[in-house]
Amino acid sequence: MNLDQSIEKICDILEESSYVVFLGGAGVSTESGIPDFRSKNGLYHKKQKRFMAFRPEYLLSNECLRKKPEVFFEYYRENLDARNVQPNAAHYALAAMEKAGQLEGIITQNIDGLHQKAGSKNVQEIHGTIWENHCMSCGKAYDVNYIFDSREEVPHCAECGKTVRPDVTLYGEMLPGRAYDNAIGMIRMADCLIIGGTSLEVGSAAQLAHMYHGKSLIIINKSKTRMEGKADVVVHDSIGAVLSSVTDLMGIGERAT
Repeated sequence: MNLDQSIEKICDILEESSYVVFLGGAGVSTESGIPDFRSKNGLYHKKQKRFMAFRPEYLLSNECLRKKPEVFFEYYRENLDARNVQPNAAHYALAAMEKAGQLEGIITQNIDGLHQKAGSKNVQEIHGTIWENHCMSCGKAYDVNYIFDSREEVPHCAECGKTVRPDVTLYGEMLPGRAYDNAIGMIRMADCLIIGGTSLEVGSAAQLAHMYHGKSLIIINKSKTRMEGKADVVVHDSIGAVLSSVTDLMGIGERAT
């Protein structure tokens, strides 16, 4: 199928489906200017001399947070601040689909909050979020600005003086239980799963994808993605452009506004 035929096929599947779920990864946010992690232009290939002594995964690990918190927070502040980043066409298309009743919800590996900023309501963040922080000792909650704007090398709690950390799932930590349980429930209910912006290399997303046994599978990603042999439609193109074309063809944008 060419691109136009693929988009028409996606629209046909969506019209016939009653419970559509979107499972997305870093590729959804790259069109907003947020780098992914593992591609040649990704965060893990970014040359930052003061961090060269550490493996990229270590810099975003629970071990680094505990043993070298000054390094952790310097790296975190420099590379994961998405407060001023704006949603792209993919985020807005998914929000329009949900508002129009064409999409049940989103499961995302991203921590940037762009789905919510675009207007999506049912978003399960299985790797946490930068938008919430908490004290590692007393649990007091802090907003997104507390860590990024702190003048302390290591931000400390105003109540007990202990370290304040982001609600991001770091390497070596368990996934957030409620979000992951909700994601599993959505996957099991779905009769159509759209996988977008992910190669399914990360275990959590791959596990969820393999739990899916519904009727239709759609994959949209610029590069090759695992499970393509099981998909009804595979599109290697810009996810923002593809989803915008889908919503335009279905008239979803008009119905959602």
